[in-house]
Amino acid sequence: MNKIFHLLLFFSLAGLLSCTGNSGNKKTDAPAVPVTVANVSLSTAIFYNSYPANVIALKEVELRGQVSGYITGIYFNEGKKVHAGEKLYEIDRRKYQAAYNEAQSNVKIAEDNLEKVQRDANRYTDLSKQEAIAKQLYDNAMTDLKTAKQQVDAANSELIKAKTDYEYSLINAPFDGTIGFSNVKLGALVTPGQTLLNTVSSDDPMGVDFEISETELLRFQQLENDVASETDTTFRVVLTNNSIYPLAGKISVIDRAVNPQTGSIRVRITLANPEGVLKPGMSCKVLVLNMNAGQQILIPSAAVVEQLGEYFVFRIKGNVVEQVKILVGPRVNANFIVLKGIAPGESIVVEGTQKLHDGTEVKIVSSQKPAKK
Repeated sequence: MNKIFHLLLFFSLAGLLSCTGNSGNKKTDAPAVPVTVANVSLSTAIFYNSYPANVIALKEVELRGQVSGYITGIYFNEGKKVHAGEKLYEIDRRKYQAAYNEAQSNVKIAEDNLEKVQRDANRYTDLSKQEAIAKQLYDNAMTDLKTAKQQVDAANSELIKAKTDYEYSLINAPFDGTIGFSNVKLGALVTPGQTLLNTVSSDDPMGVDFEISETELLRFQQLENDVASETDTTFRVVLTNNSIYPLAGKISVIDRAVNPQTGSIRVRITLANPEGVLKPGMSCKVLVLNMNAGQQILIPSAAVVEQLGEYFVFRIKGNVVEQVKILVGPRVNANFIVLKGIAPGESIVVEGTQKLHDGTEVKIVSSQKPAKK
């Protein structure tokens, strides 16, 4: 009886396992997953790195009075262009004119006196050679000559000083540029070296300063040495209204040292500014052509699966997919640049990746055109 019971139990278990096995086999016969694919190809990817920046004048001078006095003349229009040497301000010149005239007269008197003393010295020198004069008179004549020469030198020094003060009483534009609002009005008292009258800044060309990471320094040093043409698009400036400044720039200066606190270094590009659009102090953005721009593999971001910081795509292999690890570059709009992992001519899944794993059977329902920038 026990033997019969054991035999029945064995056959029951065998039948149950057989049913379970058949059920497992049915699961492996799951229908193919419908997917949309795209052929991998090279595309032109033009994209930029963006840096916050500020517009600066390449030349800028604060105008301060070098002599004291009252402002007696203002000869410019605020906010307008001025030219090198153009008269801007006048400080009361009368006393400086008088001092200059007096200094000129003193030089003339000193020179006339020197001429007289020189004649006496020459005469006493001849008499001394003939021993027809006392040595004391000769020595006095030589001393008078030396004194007269020193008086001429002193008078000329005073003349230079008086002339300098006289010239400083008239303030001219140091270079071509734009002048700002005047900080003084007619009749204002000027204190030498302290009173700020105005500021003049150059306006064409202009500079744009921005900071880069020290890891980018080698590339920017190479860009500094490249010869840029008028149509070069390596550097572009975006204005505050999001419009792109029409003229291209070129690196003119890379700062001498990296800031150890921020790990950044300042770079300056220069741009022509014939219309005066760029003003000192403006905020803007500098766009720098990315080093990976050009012919690249560009795929839709929907095709890329991220897992633990790594990126994968599903490549079509027959009627199944193969999960492939890729190395991605910068993102360009809705696409990724792929630097490594897939090649032109291969097909990848762009829609339906949620249900896929390595070896999943798929059914291609449609094909997309290659990704475009």
